[in-house]
Amino acid sequence: MAASIDTTNSDNNEETTLARLENLSLTKQVVLDEINPETLPPDLKKEGSDWSAIFSPKVKRVLDVNLVHTLIHKSVVCCVRFSADGKFLATGCNRIAQIFDTKTGAKTCILNDDSASLSGDLYIRSVCFSPDGKLLATGAEDKQIRIWDIAKKRIRRVFEGHQQEIYSLDFSKDGHLIVSGSGDRTARIWDIENGAQKVLEHNEPEGVDAGVTTVAISPDGRLVAAGSLDAVVRIWDVQTGFLVERLRGHSDTVYSVAFTPDGKGIVSGSLDNTLKQWDISALLRNPARNEPLPPASTPSGVGPGVGPVVAANGTARNKEGGERGSMNTLNFTGHKDYVLSVAVSHDGQWVVSGSKDRGVQFWEQRTAQVQLMLKGHKNSVISVDLSPAGGVLATGSGDMQARIWSYTTI
Repeated sequence: MAASIDTTNSDNNEETTLARLENLSLTKQVVLDEINPETLPPDLKKEGSDWSAIFSPKVKRVLDVNLVHTLIHKSVVCCVRFSADGKFLATGCNRIAQIFDTKTGAKTCILNDDSASLSGDLYIRSVCFSPDGKLLATGAEDKQIRIWDIAKKRIRRVFEGHQQEIYSLDFSKDGHLIVSGSGDRTARIWDIENGAQKVLEHNEPEGVDAGVTTVAISPDGRLVAAGSLDAVVRIWDVQTGFLVERLRGHSDTVYSVAFTPDGKGIVSGSLDNTLKQWDISALLRNPARNEPLPPASTPSGVGPGVGPVVAANGTARNKEGGERGSMNTLNFTGHKDYVLSVAVSHDGQWVVSGSKDRGVQFWEQRTAQVQLMLKGHKNSVISVDLSPAGGVLATGSGDMQARIWSYTTI
């Protein structure tokens, strides 16, 4: 009997079931940006002097939020990042990185490379503290990664090698490595002590625009994830430098990626206005992870993130998900414009996103249900970060402000 089973129909039935489940979850999503706050009961809205929050009527309210500090800058705030102990917040804007005391909001440090060319703008696109909090890495439009000694306010080391501007940086948890992503279509791993670099190639045809917009290193330091202009999330093995997975499903540039605390999931935010969560457990178990993925080519007429995808050996692969078993498990829909930044809380409970729609949304990480939306910035929310200490959110915006918010369970 088993031999007569039509596996094609079985696969189709499974796909149909998955599609129905996905559609069911989408019908439950509520777009908070479309709700008139005046129609909500008092317990589902909150107003500050220049900010507001509305809470989803579809789920039980479990959070309260407050604005703690507004940090005025002289230019667009491109990035915000907490120190590992949550005591400090670093921001990057035009020419300077600044460090603030999270509790008091006081500015404790200004880092400015006086030797940099004075012609034109020089935006700091990414900042990242070393785990011990003694160093700050900055990535800028001049293709350089600067490693600052915070106490001395001096540059300890400069890493050069990228051919275009640097968009994203991340430190490994042990502090030995930095990963960087650049418009030059590469991610790179740098040894913090000797400056040795490993180039992570995307292994795509020449015509594929795979400029790297965002990078993250896994909690155990074994994997690097990167989002690209071609709507794909790629994963490399740190030790070998091999490309080991491609995650397809977004229909536009992936602008932000973050690992879940257990290292088994990735959350991505895209210019297609959505976030996706990916389960990479199958990749972690797959012995083939020790081998590089074969090159892939997208047939003409097929857009970013959409399939089928054809490998060099001619095999067709699923249009959504990974090539080594990784799955798109959740879709977060509700933003009205580009999703520019995502962060996952260190207890794994919350996903936070910032958008060109000027809103910040809190989502339940397990279900992708939206809990609340914050409004207050007067321009795009370019960067968000959640404090490792818990209960604190930072946002950076095109309105030349960074803000520090508190959130608590009620």
